[in-house]
Amino acid sequence: MVKPEAVDLAKSYLLLNHGPVTLVSSAHGDRRNVMAAAWAMPLDFDPPKLAVVIDSLTLTRELVEASGEFVINIPARAIADKVLAVGSQSGRDGDKFVSCAIGSRPASKVAAPLIDGCVGWLECRLIPEAHNQTRYDLFIAEVVAAWADPRVFSDGRWNFADEALRTMHYVAGGNFFATGEAFAV
Repeated sequence: MVKPEAVDLAKSYLLLNHGPVTLVSSAHGDRRNVMAAAWAMPLDFDPPKLAVVIDSLTLTRELVEASGEFVINIPARAIADKVLAVGSQSGRDGDKFVSCAIGSRPASKVAAPLIDGCVGWLECRLIPEAHNQTRYDLFIAEVVAAWADPRVFSDGRWNFADEALRTMHYVAGGNFFATGEAFAV
């Protein structure tokens, strides 16, 4: 696996602002989980913040609320099957890292792991907003570290020369779109 490169926190929003599907990894104590999340977005630049929807019934929600942290992982097209698999089962039924053959490694500033097969990683600390979390399942967090695969992200830009490394957008019913070609006007 290629070693990720640090992304300047002021530019970390660029990893997420094109709207890709994400994997949210979480950990607390000896428990860990990963779930798919299509509703994640950047919110601010300095300090960098993001928002993600995490349903109240999920194990991820329980672990995020207990630990106050998580990682937003941006998967590559090559692991679309794993994204669909982790989004189709509950962590309460068993370890999805094992059942879905998800590899991971430690993050630099949070306990939640970085997921293998991804091209971007945003380590996050929760900004508690009880009303938003309870009423809307909306979690706001500060990005405390950001990483990207240099084969596809450098100098603040995505460059998807390899189809397998493109990010994805989830539509529904097991269908995705791969991120398309960039263009400037």
